[in-house]
Formats: sequence, C-alpha cells, structure tokens
Amino acid sequence: MVLATNLGFPRIGAQRELKKAVEGYWKGQFSADFLLQAGKELRERHWRLQKDAGLDHIPSNDFSFYDQVLDMSVLLGAVPARYNWKGGDVDLDTYFAMARGRQDNKGVDVTAMTMTKWLDTNYHYLVPELTKDMQFKIGSSKVFDEYSEARKLGIQTRPVLIGPITWLLSGSKAEDFTECRCTLVPGIVKAYIHILKSLQLLGAEWVQIDEPALALDLEDRYKDAMKTAYKMIAAAVPDLKIIVATYFESLHDNIDTAFALPVAGIHVDLVRGADQLDKVISKAGDKVLSLGVIDGRNIWKNDLSASIQKIEKAAQKLGTDKVFVAPSCSLIHSPVDLDNEKTLDPQVKNWMAFATQKVAEIVTVSKAVNNGRESVSLALQVSDGIVKERKTSPRIHDKNVQERMKVISPAMMKRKSSFKDRQKIQHAALNLPLFPTTSIGSFPQTENIRKARAEFKAGKINEAAYKKAMQDEIKSVVDFQHEIDIDVLVHGEPERNDMVEYFGEQLAGFVFSSNGWVQSYGSRCVKPPIIFGDVSRPKPMTVEWSKYAQSLTSKVMKGMLTGPITILQWSFVRDDQPRYITARQIALAIRDEVADLEKAGIRMIQIDEAAIREGLPLREADYKDYLDKAVENFRISASGVEDKTQIHTHMCYSDFNTIIESVAAMDADVISIETSRSQMRLLDAFVKFKYPNEIGPGVYDIHSPRVPDTKEMTDLLEKAAKLIAPRQLWVNPDCGLKTRGWPEVKSALKNMVAAAKDMRAKIKSSAAA
Repeated sequence: MVLATNLGFPRIGAQRELKKAVEGYWKGQFSADFLLQAGKELRERHWRLQKDAGLDHIPSNDFSFYDQVLDMSVLLGAVPARYNWKGGDVDLDTYFAMARGRQDNKGVDVTAMTMTKWLDTNYHYLVPELTKDMQFKIGSSKVFDEYSEARKLGIQTRPVLIGPITWLLSGSKAEDFTECRCTLVPGIVKAYIHILKSLQLLGAEWVQIDEPALALDLEDRYKDAMKTAYKMIAAAVPDLKIIVATYFESLHDNIDTAFALPVAGIHVDLVRGADQLDKVISKAGDKVLSLGVIDGRNIWKNDLSASIQKIEKAAQKLGTDKVFVAPSCSLIHSPVDLDNEKTLDPQVKNWMAFATQKVAEIVTVSKAVNNGRESVSLALQVSDGIVKERKTSPRIHDKNVQERMKVISPAMMKRKSSFKDRQKIQHAALNLPLFPTTSIGSFPQTENIRKARAEFKAGKINEAAYKKAMQDEIKSVVDFQHEIDIDVLVHGEPERNDMVEYFGEQLAGFVFSSNGWVQSYGSRCVKPPIIFGDVSRPKPMTVEWSKYAQSLTSKVMKGMLTGPITILQWSFVRDDQPRYITARQIALAIRDEVADLEKAGIRMIQIDEAAIREGLPLREADYKDYLDKAVENFRISASGVEDKTQIHTHMCYSDFNTIIESVAAMDADVISIETSRSQMRLLDAFVKFKYPNEIGPGVYDIHSPRVPDTKEMTDLLEKAAKLIAPRQLWVNPDCGLKTRGWPEVKSALKNMVAAAKDMRAKIKSSAAA
C-alpha cells in the first residue's frame, strides 16, 4: 500500500494558543507548568487530528516552544558558554535566554544567539554557534518525551530531527575556528547515534532526518561528510528505518549522494523540484521514495489529478510498498485550518487549503492510488473544476494591469542623477548632522492601538473616532522623538496591523484570512496576505498619515512603505504565473505611492526590502536571474522621484556577501541593516565591496527585551566607523519596534541618541586635535 505521511504540522494552534502561552510565561503571568501543559494539549490535538484524517506516518518532535534548530542545538548540548549551562536538561529559562537574551535586576545580562532565515522562507531560526573544541552531549529529553507521550495516546509517530550536516551548515563558526567544520562531524554523529538508539529502544520504527542541505550547492567535502555521517549511523543502528527528507529544491547534482546514503527512504519536493520525478524514480533502487506532491508552503488546493498521476507513475515503477505520499515540506509554513475562516471571499476560499485540509489531500491521493480513482471521484471532480475555474476567472486577470505592464521601460528603472550628485543635493536640503539618528519605522503596538483597530473593524466606533485615535498615537510618537532629539522622525505606524498586510488590504488582487497565522519566529506569528489575481493600487495608501505626521514637526518625517519583493515573499502568492511578474505589478503600485508621497511634501521615503536575501534561490545558478529582476522591481518602485528626495531601504538578517553587488545596484540613497547581534560583522561585505551609498548598521537588537546601554551602542558605532566613513553612517535600531514595549523602547532609543552624540563629539575632538 502507498502510505499517507506528513513531515510536520503547525505548532502554534488554530487560535495562536502557543503564542499566548509563551508570551504569558515570559511576562510572569503563567507558570512553567502551565506552559508545558499548553504544549502538551496542542501536541495531542494535532496528533489526533492527523490520525483521524487517516495518515499512516504522523510526525513528532515537530513541536517547539521557539524554533526547531534551537531545539536541535539544545538536544546536542551545543549551548554557548555565556549561558552557564552545567549539563543535564537545559531548563526553560536558559532555552529562552538563548533565543531572546536575558537581562534582570540581579546583574544577569547575556545576549541572544544570532537569528537568520531558514533557507528561503520567512521562518527564522537561532544560528548554532560552532567552536573548534565543541563537545556534544544530550541536553534535552524533549524528543524522547514527545514520542513516549504520543505512544501513551495510542499514536505511533515518526520523530523528526534536523540532520547533522544541515545543522552543521546552519551554524556560524567562532573567529578562532579556522578549520573545516567537518572536523565536528564525528562528535556530532556520536550524539545522533545516542539519540537514535534511544528512540529505537522506546519503540520508534521510523525516524525522519531533515537534510535540506541536499538541495543546496554542496562542496565535495560536505557530500563526503554526509556519506560518512550516515554510514556511521547505519552501522550503529542498522534496524532503525530512517527517511532523509530534502525540500525547497531539486536534488540536482546531489542526487547520487542522496540515494547512496544507507537509509530506508528519501523524501523529495515535487512542488519546488517538479522536474526531478523521473530521475529520483530511476535512482530509488530498493529505497522508499517519499514524494512531496502537496504544497507545504502555499495555500492553494492541490491539483489532485496531477498529483495522483505522479504517485501512480512511481508506484508502477517501484511498487506501492515503496512509495509515500507527502507534503513538499513541513506544514509549519501553512496556516492551521481553513474551516476557521468565516469571512473569506467564498469563491477564493474554495480555491484554498490550509494544513488541516492538506492532510486530507495527502490521504485522498494515497486512497486514489490504493483503491482506484473512482474511490475519490467526487474529490477529483471538485479539484478538476477548481483548476479550470482559476485559469479562466475574470477576477484573476485585469486587462488594465496587463496593459500597463507592457509599457514598462528601462527609463522607469533609473534615477535622474548618480548617487554622488544626489548625495550633495540631499545633504544640502536635509541639513542633518554626522551619524544622523532615526528608527526603522514602527513603534510599539499598544493595547490601545489594537483595541481601537478591533473596534473599528467590528463597527463599534466610526471612521472619525478611529482616525482620531490613530492621530493621537502618532502625535505621542512624534512628541517622544522630539523629546529625545532624534534627527529623522517616523510616525510610528499605529494604523498598520502588519507591514505587508496593511498594504495588501489596500491593493486590488489580494484577499485576507482571519486566522491564517503562521510562525515567523518564537511567538511572532504573521498572517500573510493572499495574492490571487493581478495587483494594482486603487488609491493612495499612506499619504494622509504621513502628511499629518509631517504637520507635527519641522524635522524630516520619513514616509514608510514596504517594497515589492517583501510584499511578494511575505504573502501567499498565486501560482499560475511566474512570481517576478506578480512582483512587477506590486512595484508599479508602490511607484504610484512614492510619487504621491513626494507630491505631499515627504522628503525622505523608506521602501523596506527586508526579504530580498530571503528570496534568493537555493542554487547559485539561479541567483542572477532572480537578483536582476528583484533589483529592477525595486528601481521601478523607487526611481520616479526628484534627486532631492532621499530613498531609504531596510534589509533584515542577511548574509550580504552573495548579494552585495545587487544591493548596490538597487541604488537606494541609504540602506539600514541588522548588525547588532553580529557585532557589526555583517558590515564586512559592504567594506570589501566599497559600498558607495550611505548605511545604517543597527546598534540595538529589537528581537531581545534587553536594553543595551549607551556605551555598548557607542562601541558598535566605533567598530562601524573603523570600517565605513562617518559621513556614510546612520544610527538606528536593527528593525522596527512594533513588538517591543514602550519602557524598553524609550530607554534604548535615548541611549542610541546619546551614543550618536558621543560619536559626533569624538569626531569633533579628533578633528580639533
């Protein structure tokens, strides 16, 4: 029989129960026992849901209180020394200190681990810190406890682990670790063997080991390390069935490496790697082939007929006992349950499937192959009808948008003058000091803001009352920035629920869920907009708010927009046309907004492109095409302004070395980046490239509740000033302040402004000497 399997299920809960429990624990509202019980209840609910749906393989250890890579680091005992772990199970407070840092009134002050994006997703993970003398020892019983927990419920699960080579490659080496990280493989694998043997003793029949590294450009030494690792594992636990899961790309030149591994099965992604079916069938041999035919990263219903055809093809070649039906990747990238959506447009909702519905699709495909298509005839009829409807629906295709796309020209992608000339004009017009201070955009979203927004949506207050509430918040933010003497102000974005959702709500071609939450990092959940059709801007989106904010100050007020690639990356995107075309439609809409802001007197406009690096393809051969189109789309959005209008952009958690030429080609006047956790090391790419434009390296880590003092920020700025000319440097936090509380924000920004003034004084003193 073809088996119905899953690689992972969303952990947050349909109503974000995990978020509320975790944040309550952080605030001291809930005990550790309460938090642990909340996790247990969610796991049981999700295991039973999958069992009742008819899955044959149900994952465990896909749950996490923060991040699965952090969980793997803790399981391996890879806890950095600053957290003072002495062995045994890592406790919750140490775990969360690794994720968020810790600062208390008893003198404890430790920084968090660096955070970055999981491959090309918007999911963040905590980067393992690798040292050359690392010793690995089991630091958590979580994987064993959760497997046993499911067994007690009568549910046999397939435990999930991040693979040893993927974990190794996801880490960052200490500065004194100059040797190949492969030197750590024997020690890591010994820990994995201990884990796997323990799971086998508990009764595990299958274990899933995720190795998305096999979808990357792997150097030969890492291919060899992969072979060595699994050879050691197979020799130590020969009777345990291991399935190695790859996803987000085709295996390409790693196909021989993958199928040579001495494991029971290989999972491949047939959504992102649709071209590899014939190749993997020919390589499978006696291995089980798990085929990811259901899209784990998007919300559109599956084309069941097409998926069944693929599974049938594999089953005919290999036998039904050698084929698993699966999602392309873990379903943690999907919302939980479409049935919770009561207000979605009915037609568009009918085109969609969330994680719960995707589990049902997996079961339907396996049932069709095992029992014949007639056994699922109604489901096939509905699926075929939806495929046809989406191809022809006038709601998807807008002739006006398509006509405008035809007249895009190279001239629309170029500023009037070079940066060197623009810089002189802007410096004269803006008259800012050295090390100008600003923030990235958002200020804390308080309970009052959320209450006013909810009441307005529910019809409890009218538009005038809502507008007054938001204006009061804007005035409060502007007054605070005046108080601390920040140089370039922002309006704080109280009217915005999310930096992407806010814009999507005002653009044609989007719809929105009420409960379509997915985890971004830790307790941070986002509700991605859904792009179902051609995109356009019916009317201005931010101009009124920016004009009001500018009226409150004689200082520069920065207009705040989200860029086309970030809107694309952080949305669920239509899958019936290339993604870059959808991005280009968004770019035209943002271009219109930029032009209207400039006409309204806004002299500085920030177009956030936090996700450009995130969207980079996994294979280097595909970089240039993606980056060229991404740069073009940014320039379409930004290039319609006069030279004196200063264009800013912001990028999150990025390794800039691979994209620095494209970052420069965007030709933004100022770029702000996240560098505080890396102690300014991310600036290296800009230094080596001799980046000509201006840069704001973040000096304040907003993803941690700790407040850095003035000296800490000054030290970071001094590091930056040794690398970048002071005239190029701006001073800002790492990212927006939406998720932080006002007390810490006030303290941190006061310290930041003081640090900038310290630097000006030092430069002045040095010049006088």
